[in-house]
Amino acid sequence: MDERERHILEALRDKITELSINMEKMKLAEYVQLLEQPGRLLYVNFLSGLARGVGIAVGFALLGAVLVVILQRLVMLNLPVIGGFIAEIVTIVQSRLGAPP
Repeated sequence: MDERERHILEALRDKITELSINMEKMKLAEYVQLLEQPGRLLYVNFLSGLARGVGIAVGFALLGAVLVVILQRLVMLNLPVIGGFIAEIVTIVQSRLGAPP
């Protein structure tokens, strides 16, 4: 084996080592194992979807509450043009929620 072949083999060994390290970082074996178990895959996806849905609902509720509070404070400022419009929106929202105006 001459010098050139030995250099090529060392480069190949280094690349293979780098590839195996990258595959370990990607957790490719765990992913393939998950794909081989469709029931577990459905379960994991169901739980992640459920968590995502609950997160969206809670986030939207908080954002809506903050928006209503901001609109109520704007009404208190008695702005001439938008005050009546905002007051009407706040009244509609509160009536939908069942809160007294």
